[in-house]
Amino acid sequence: MKYWGIKFLKSALLLLSVIAFTCCSKTEYRMIDGFTQGTTYHIAYSDENGVPLDSLVESILNDIDFSLSVYNKESLITKINNGEDLSVDTLFRNVFDRSYEIYKLSGGLFDVSAAPLFNIWGFGFKNKITITQERVDSALSLTGMDKIYIEESKVIKTNKDVTLNFNAIAQGYTADVIASQFEKIGINNYLIEVGGEIFCKGVNPKGKKWSVGIDRPVDGNMVQGEDLQDILLLSGGGLATSGNYRKFYEEDGQKYSHTINPLTGYPAKESILSATVTAPDAMTADAYATWFMVAGVEKAIEIIESDPKIEGYLVYSQGDSLRVYKSAGIQIR
Repeated sequence: MKYWGIKFLKSALLLLSVIAFTCCSKTEYRMIDGFTQGTTYHIAYSDENGVPLDSLVESILNDIDFSLSVYNKESLITKINNGEDLSVDTLFRNVFDRSYEIYKLSGGLFDVSAAPLFNIWGFGFKNKITITQERVDSALSLTGMDKIYIEESKVIKTNKDVTLNFNAIAQGYTADVIASQFEKIGINNYLIEVGGEIFCKGVNPKGKKWSVGIDRPVDGNMVQGEDLQDILLLSGGGLATSGNYRKFYEEDGQKYSHTINPLTGYPAKESILSATVTAPDAMTADAYATWFMVAGVEKAIEIIESDPKIEGYLVYSQGDSLRVYKSAGIQIR
C-alpha cells in the first residue's frame, strides 16, 4: 500500500486485517471507528476508567486532517502545495523531518515529493497520460526532497511546482499521535489502526498479544481478511504493510504496479509482493514498508538484519511460487 506515491489511496490497498477478540475479558473493551485522510480507522482499547474516548480521537484526527491530508482542500499541506506562504505546525514539521531523514537514509527511494510521478502513471489525482521519456524527466524535475526544506517554520521550494504528499507516512504517524494521548491518560491496552497502519500496546480482551492478519498478496485477493498469508502477534510497537497486487493496471499486455521508483520515474520491477515491517513507532514502520517495496527483497533483508529496531515479513515471488522471509523477531500466532 502506499503514498501519494507508493501508497496512494491506501484505503483500497489495505493488506492488514485486525483480528480483535471481544470476549473473555473482565475489563470492558471499547471500539471506535470511522473515516479519516481518505481512508478508515479502527481502534480497540481497554476502558479501565469508564470514559469514552471518541471525542478525543475525533479531535486528534481533525487536527491531523487539517495539517497533513491532501484530501482536505483546506489543509495546511494543500495550501502549501498551492503556493500559499504559511507557517507549518508541529504535526507538519514532525512528519516532514522524519520523511527527510528516511529520504536520505534510503538514498531517495522513499520520497514524499514524488506525486508528479504517480500522476503521470495514473496512480495519483490525475488521469494517466501517454508515457514518454520527456514526461518522465519533467516529473522527475519536480521530485526530490532536496528541492524543498523548512526554514524558520516556512516551507521553501527551489521550484514553486514542487509538492508534498505524506500518505506514505501520515497514517502511521496518526496512530502514534493517538497512542501518545492514550498513554497520557493511562490506557494500558489498545490497538490503533489507521489506513492499515498499526500501533498497539498491552493485550487484547483474551489477555494475549494483539493478532494482525497479513493478506496473501495474490491477484484477485481484493477482500481484506478473506485469504490470509499469516497472522502476526504484536504488542508495544508499530506495524505497517505495503503491497502492489491490488493497485495496478495492464496495458499492451504489460502489468504496471503503483510501486514507482522515485529515482528512475518508472514502476519498480521487483519480485517483492508485500512488505510488513514492525518498528518502535508506526510512522517508521509505515515509511520503511514503502521503501522496501521499491528497494526489493535483497536490499530490504539487508536493512532489516542490520537494524535491531526493525523486523520484517516479506512475501515475494520466485518463479511461479510465493516465498516468505521473516526476521527472527517476527512472532507468528
